Amino acid sequence: MSAPRGPRKFLVVIDKTRECAVALRFATRRAQHTGGRVTLLCAATLPDFQQWRGVEEIMRDEAYADAEILVLDAAKVVNDLSGIVPELVIRYGHTTECLGQLLKEDPDISILVLASGIAKEGPGPLVSMFGTAVQAIPVTIVPGNFTDEQIDALA
Repeated sequence: MSAPRGPRKFLVVIDKTRECAVALRFATRRAQHTGGRVTLLCAATLPDFQQWRGVEEIMRDEAYADAEILVLDAAKVVNDLSGIVPELVIRYGHTTECLGQLLKEDPDISILVLASGIAKEGPGPLVSMFGTAVQAIPVTIVPGNFTDEQIDALA
């Protein structure tokens, strides 16, 4: 018999897309309604620039500061909507790599919540990644064009 698990942990990848706000609201409402927790992951993506060490360090700091602003803004939304204090994770690297690494490291993450892209380019890279690859975690994909009212009714 396996050890009892804690509350369900919903993971949301935080970025600057409109779809991110949809996934964030859905995960927050689901966590609120099920007694779960929310984890927010933001990737501090570094440019491929390694000419001068000093400039590289400044760019690294700026990438982290940008990610920190995004994840703190998202944390405020979670807390304002539900009273939940989310877990914040900022990693250096590309989003897909950071996501894969976090999923391997944190067995308490129960569900990854994504919202599909609404642009003509398709559903988005993370939705495509989890739609085609076998992953060891359930994924909830929310339509990226849902309104707050639709999300609240669904969650």
